[in-house]
Amino acid sequence: MTDDLLDGPGDGVGRVLGTADATPLTFWTAVAPGSYLQLDDVVVTRRELPDREPVTIAGVVTQVRARHEGAQFDSDVFAIADGTLPAQVQEAAEITTTRIDPEFYVPPTPGAVVHRAEGDARARALHFDRMERRIPMGMGRDGVPVYLNADFLDGTRGAHVSISGISGVATKTSFATFLLYSVFRSGVLGGDAVNAKALIFNVKGEDLLFLDHPNTRLDDATRAGYAKLGLDAGAFPDVRVYAPPRVGDSSGTPDVSSRLTGVDSFYWTLTEFCADRLLPYVFADADDERQQYTMVVHSVAAHLARYAQPADGGVSLDGVRLGSYADLVDHIVEQLNDDETRSEWAGSAVGLGTVNAFARRLIGSKKDLGRLIRGDLATRRPHSINTAESAQVTVVDLHNLPDRAQRFVVGVTLKSEFERKEKAGTAKPLLFVVLDELNKYAPREGSSPIKEVLLDIAERGRSLGVILVGAQQTASEVERRIVTNSAIRVVGRLDPAEASRPEYGFLPPAQRQRALLAKPGTMFVNQPDIPVPLCLEFPFPAWATRVSEAGRAPSETLRSITQSADPFAVVGSGATTDDDIPF
Repeated sequence: MTDDLLDGPGDGVGRVLGTADATPLTFWTAVAPGSYLQLDDVVVTRRELPDREPVTIAGVVTQVRARHEGAQFDSDVFAIADGTLPAQVQEAAEITTTRIDPEFYVPPTPGAVVHRAEGDARARALHFDRMERRIPMGMGRDGVPVYLNADFLDGTRGAHVSISGISGVATKTSFATFLLYSVFRSGVLGGDAVNAKALIFNVKGEDLLFLDHPNTRLDDATRAGYAKLGLDAGAFPDVRVYAPPRVGDSSGTPDVSSRLTGVDSFYWTLTEFCADRLLPYVFADADDERQQYTMVVHSVAAHLARYAQPADGGVSLDGVRLGSYADLVDHIVEQLNDDETRSEWAGSAVGLGTVNAFARRLIGSKKDLGRLIRGDLATRRPHSINTAESAQVTVVDLHNLPDRAQRFVVGVTLKSEFERKEKAGTAKPLLFVVLDELNKYAPREGSSPIKEVLLDIAERGRSLGVILVGAQQTASEVERRIVTNSAIRVVGRLDPAEASRPEYGFLPPAQRQRALLAKPGTMFVNQPDIPVPLCLEFPFPAWATRVSEAGRAPSETLRSITQSADPFAVVGSGATTDDDIPF
């Protein structure tokens, strides 16, 4: 930092306090009369040294206090206010050091002038000048953009994001989608942005089904805010939505109510269920791996993979055609209850009680999974979730599914996507996976197939280009290795009990307290190359977050994959024109 970076109005905003210890890492500043410092302000000062170049010390305000100097008792405040007791108000701010240049760790001298850092000085203090690729995340408290180092997001030097906060208040999903928008539209990925993909699991309402619709509530002030971040305010240009089939609908119509175009059904055929050994994901509760019946799960899955044969949309087992998931479950239970076939399906060393425990849970899954595992829909019809063949942003809607079905979809989809990236053997194109309620899928205790997949992504995903953007109400209840492997940690509004957990030790005490009061849109972001988490506000979404905000979608997303692939599907569709009819 050079002398011109210390230029400021008059004598600066204050001077280093002489009544409190000043260290190279923290010091207090007395605020000059007529000036002020607020939390998150960036300041800079200088220490002159003999026979060496001066040392510039920059930092962030992490605490501010004000007191009467000259008062001895609490009641003196009234006499001072009346003018009968002489005293003066003095404000002071605690500064946590973020950068020392050159790196000669000496404390600032008491009385040294402290300046508010602006322009290049602010960028240097927050290490933005060292970021070769910067992703805009929002505005700081000073109204100036705050950046994320892309190297710690895309796997170059680190990967994965952990977002914590109270449901409905912390706006975790909104921040995750804004971060994706910024990554895709800021130019930070260069030519790779065209091929980069995002997979978003929607678990609450239909709010994420309109990412490709512009927000009709967008105003000029918000557009100016996007422009200040170097972004154009608009919707995601390339989105594909998948939803489960409706219950009891033999045609496989997507189970959505607010969006009627550009939505495809996803499901698995019975043949795929058997051949790909998906049965373990039916038993995806966190504690299932501790139970003995998991031996039966894997034995039955192996038996299905070995002997199930495709048969007119369903499967054939033991000479019997099975046309639905319920038929398959009933057949498996029947074979397990038969003394002659039980050992062939479950193994000879498994007790009858264990087999019965497996059978009870399998029977309980019929209602939840019947509409997802099908034998009555055409196998040639597009029905698989495959981001490589989908749009840039793929939204998988789960909100209408019961908990067991949600776990099944998340587990199987992540498994297939991760295996596809493994087979590709290259990190590019990048795949960003946005998953809310991470504490449900990867809890701290126990084990499950989904948790194993998520751990694999957290530990090996960086090298394969799979980036996990996980959100949860309570990071303290998420598997430690997943949180530890997240280079970027983001905190919105927290519950008081949760804020006291050691998982939030990276937050200074004042920020922990502020997290209890944070309003929607305010986030605290911790990244490896900045010593202090940065407080920011991200802008109002430029895309619709509910049907009432939705403007007109781009024409290329009005038709679903099914409509594009099946010429008969367009007949009678309200989104088609005469040119679409292939006759």
